[in-house]
Amino acid sequence: MKKPRMSFLKFLPFGVFCMVLLAVSCAPNDPASAPAKPAESDDFQYMTEQFADVKILRYQIPAWDKLDLQEKKLVYYLTQAGLAGRDIIYDQNYRHNLEIRNALEKIYRTYDGDKTDENWKNFEIYLKRIWFSNGIHHHYSYDKFNPGFPQDYLEELLKETGTTLRDEMLPVIFDPSVDAKKVSKDGSQDLVLNSAVNFYGPDITEKEVEAYFKSKTAGKDAARPLSYGLNSKLTRNDNGQVVEKVYKVGGLYGAALEKVIHWLEKAKAVADTPQQAKALGLLIDYYQTGDLDTWDKYNIAWVQDTSGIVDYIQGFVEVYNDPMGYTGSYESIVQIKDLDASEKMKVLADHAHYFEENSPIDDAFKKENVVGISYNFINVAGEAGDASPSTPIGVNLPNADWIRKEYGSKSISLGNIVNAYEQAGTKGFLGEFSNDSTEVERAEAYGGQASKLHTALHEVIGHASGKLAPGVGTPKETLKNYSSTLEEARADLVGLYYLLDPRLIEFGVMDDLDVGRTSYDNYIKNGLMLQLRRLEPGTIIEQDHMRNRQMVASWVYEKGQKDEVIVKEVRDGKTYFDIRDYEALRQLFGQLLAEVQRIKSEGDFEAGKALVENYGVQVDPAMHQEVLDRTARFKSAPYGGFINPRLVPVEKDGEINDVQVEYPDDFAEQMLEYAKQYSHLTPE
Repeated sequence: MKKPRMSFLKFLPFGVFCMVLLAVSCAPNDPASAPAKPAESDDFQYMTEQFADVKILRYQIPAWDKLDLQEKKLVYYLTQAGLAGRDIIYDQNYRHNLEIRNALEKIYRTYDGDKTDENWKNFEIYLKRIWFSNGIHHHYSYDKFNPGFPQDYLEELLKETGTTLRDEMLPVIFDPSVDAKKVSKDGSQDLVLNSAVNFYGPDITEKEVEAYFKSKTAGKDAARPLSYGLNSKLTRNDNGQVVEKVYKVGGLYGAALEKVIHWLEKAKAVADTPQQAKALGLLIDYYQTGDLDTWDKYNIAWVQDTSGIVDYIQGFVEVYNDPMGYTGSYESIVQIKDLDASEKMKVLADHAHYFEENSPIDDAFKKENVVGISYNFINVAGEAGDASPSTPIGVNLPNADWIRKEYGSKSISLGNIVNAYEQAGTKGFLGEFSNDSTEVERAEAYGGQASKLHTALHEVIGHASGKLAPGVGTPKETLKNYSSTLEEARADLVGLYYLLDPRLIEFGVMDDLDVGRTSYDNYIKNGLMLQLRRLEPGTIIEQDHMRNRQMVASWVYEKGQKDEVIVKEVRDGKTYFDIRDYEALRQLFGQLLAEVQRIKSEGDFEAGKALVENYGVQVDPAMHQEVLDRTARFKSAPYGGFINPRLVPVEKDGEINDVQVEYPDDFAEQMLEYAKQYSHLTPE
């Protein structure tokens, strides 16, 4: 079987580095009939539009024609499976999202009134923001959107288009006090009651969640705990008791999961390897039964499938959207290995034992044996759920610590996604925020390598490293609402610590220690300054990755002040951070890594809380305003997301004999196309 040979990642300018550290026309009634640019067009346009704080991009699938027919069919079936569950993430994010989305989409399709009016333009933006965030709350800040048009205008649109929307939905849309936050991270309040995310009934409390899952885990195998709550919603029965509604066929989201299974069955029939077919079979069984033991068996089979060209992520996976850290959001990423790039970076996984043995963490928290780590550069072929339109650039799975320890993990870097960010990025931030010309020149020479290598170390080594102390519960149980922030900090710190290790040059993955210095420059600038452009004035930081970056940067800045490791300089009213001693900064990263690992390994909630709250949450309003003022002139939205390629099967005599790729270039058209083809759930 002929295997695809794909291009290596290109360098990233600083503006794109910072963006990826973080990821209006009327549509016709039948958007699927709209023409799309052919695959791999020479004049490929990466950025298509910008609205609110979002830019919409596209990505290409390199070397698609080098896949054989079986591989193309596998990719097609897996992308269809992902899209079949698209409605799930809307409902998970908020219980009224589907009703609101469906009503607004009908208005958008059928309204034939004045579309030059400012209210209509704001209506379009509001709907596009809902599409981008899979609901009425911001995908990153978790704040509810301001519609930008009055309630009576929406009522007029509803009437003119014959669209039904319950009266109860009007305050949901227009009253800023109603379900204002998708995910609350404010530990001084009830995290569950103050979060609008639909993993818990609206009257379920934080204490009830803790008590329920404590009862589930009592007396169970602490060494290999099941992921309780990963695929369920807690609600009340008629007697007022807290009960689980499990995501499965015949249960919650069953109608959508039946469609997902339909496509997974087809994918299983054309799997790359027998091991992949085994994993897909277990995933199907899991969706049919909701059994968490089957989920673990699936993850073990999936992590052991490393030889195929086509791979995928599918399921209720990441728990960032759950204030309690139990329930996974639905997502799908279909991927094709970039063999050349993967081979060049395979050395990291091959030397995982070196990184574990030489880590600055306590020996008691190091793994005795590092097993089963695989790392690949991949090209995305399609995404859905929580991974789309906003996507990660790197992933490490599975999340269960015991499976990582006993069976290993898979890490990927999303090469064509990073390349698209590069092609559509702005270079202006580098000159604006760098302390001097030396820093600029170094970033221009090594910025791409620094970004790529830190992402790789974060995913391959960081998340896969360390272990819990005997008898300590899982981080979601011990560290609660701080677990995700601390885990991301831990992985970042592993990468930062090793980015100044000369052994990386010996391993052939880094050209010069200036790669590490560039990464340090960029991390400090982003953590202390540039990422603040994503926040509204007067707000605190609530998103886990942003909290992590500020926590790490603020901690090392403070601890290094006495020795002037990092010096804050103000020139002409502009703030700059000058790293004076890179090796001393590396040692500070190592000290913080040791502490964060101790916190995780021992389940030290109070210490974890103190770190996050003292260093990662509060925003200096003067610095915030300065950053907003300095970045405003670049006219570049701080968030980016993607229109997916369209995979089109070519049939003859009822059989697929080819799958072609088209690249749609209209975000609204794709969203309406998806609504028409993949609306499998009925709103509550």
